[in-house]
Amino acid sequence: MGEKKKIIIDTDPGIDDAMAIFLALQSPELDVIGLTTIYGNVYTTLATRNALHLKGTKLRVADFVHGTDGLGNQNFPPPKGKPIELSAPHFLVQQANQYPGELTLVALGPLTNIALAIELDPEFSKKIQQIVLLGGAFAINGNVNPAAEANIFGDPDAADMVFTSGADVLAVGLNVTHQVVLSAADREKLSQSKGKLAQYMCKILDIYFSYHLDAYGTDGVYLHDPTCLVAALDPSLLTYAEGVVRVQTTGITRGLTIFNNTKKRFGEITEWTNKPCAKIAVTVDAAAVRNLLMDRLMNS
Repeated sequence: MGEKKKIIIDTDPGIDDAMAIFLALQSPELDVIGLTTIYGNVYTTLATRNALHLKGTKLRVADFVHGTDGLGNQNFPPPKGKPIELSAPHFLVQQANQYPGELTLVALGPLTNIALAIELDPEFSKKIQQIVLLGGAFAINGNVNPAAEANIFGDPDAADMVFTSGADVLAVGLNVTHQVVLSAADREKLSQSKGKLAQYMCKILDIYFSYHLDAYGTDGVYLHDPTCLVAALDPSLLTYAEGVVRVQTTGITRGLTIFNNTKKRFGEITEWTNKPCAKIAVTVDAAAVRNLLMDRLMNS
């Protein structure tokens, strides 16, 4: 096997974040340098506690999706690990300096920490190998409201800064993650396995399945965060388009991600002119992503 890909996961755990973190920790192809935390599914303090727990085993907070503790209302005992003193943005800058051109940042929550890292070090976007982010709803409805996806809505200004930073940015949006579903039958298969992480996931999935049934009328859950992690782990399972992405930061469409494929040359100078390109995921081999996740959970 070649050299492991070094990654940092910026996360707001979160049930599907837990799945993505477990997938990363169970993937011999990856070297997880660290977890940084941000609000989103829960407040940052609880996200940090949950991240430590998982590793050892306008704020908008979606506790109605993931439970008030972010992990399906299981109320696990306090983790033994302790967070480091360094703030998340300072840690990101430090690690990008330590491993220039080698580090992939997988961003599973609002992009505040990454934007702050870019502000701290204007060269950050050149030092980071790639930013693979979960965010956006390209040409489909959002999941906070018809315009916006939750992570982008959580901090639209940060998202716009990241998309236009010049970093190698790859966005995995709802248009792709809504194709990747863990069904009730898949969940049953996990529960029948001897994998300790599979057993753990089955414990915390109840509230997530209930939310999807209520919100979408489906007996299954979308694998948002694991799909984003897979884009870093095995990019060949998705296809991509390249262009300029801007984020609406005000008004009724706050958080809307707009993709310009750059095929038309517009005459006038606008906020789109001469902006760096990013990549967005367009299609996904949904069965392969789901099977990869289940296989690594069941063999844990």
